[in-house]
Amino acid sequence: MTQLPSPEEVEAARSPKGGYSRAQLAAWGVPWPPPKGWKDELTERWKTARQDGAPPPPLPSPAPADFAQETRDFG
Repeated sequence: MTQLPSPEEVEAARSPKGGYSRAQLAAWGVPWPPPKGWKDELTERWKTARQDGAPPPPLPSPAPADFAQETRDFG
């Protein structure tokens, strides 16, 4: 089972530029690329685990290997 970080641990793991490494997200069970709302999901799972001691629900499955995300440069 993956380690559920506290909200404070999530914030402390940010890089100097404000991001998170793929390896760190994987350690928390977050797929790459991280889905929208992943931090809120981790926080809710952490709170739920602390309230009732039950294992948290699984995270959403990662994107398919052939998924291509377009990036746009508006700069």
